[in-house]
Amino acid sequence: VQLQASGGGWVQPGGSLRLSCALSGLTSKQFILGWFRQAPGKEREFVANVLWSGSRPAYAAFVKGRFSIDRDIAKNLMSLQMNSLEPEDTAVYYCTARHTSTSRYDYWGQGTQVTVSS
Repeated sequence: VQLQASGGGWVQPGGSLRLSCALSGLTSKQFILGWFRQAPGKEREFVANVLWSGSRPAYAAFVKGRFSIDRDIAKNLMSLQMNSLEPEDTAVYYCTARHTSTSRYDYWGQGTQVTVSS
């Protein structure tokens, strides 16, 4: 199983970025896909997740309608569209996956850095 995150970078406050996660080796549809982030000096925190089918997206409260998670099943990708970015969104973003039978995320990508500053 491999998850490969990409799309991070530097953006000014109010800007947008789109993160992508290429999925391979996940052969079952019984997975939940998600994004976490970790800011310097802070613990990793949940950002969003979605079912394998792309339905039932769920978001952390701090997202406040700014982010959107989606799936491209044909390309086996998961993406996170981030709009109205704030300096507080600066973090390493990780894509992840867990089986629906467990609450633990077992599969992690390598992370992609998002920096929001002027």
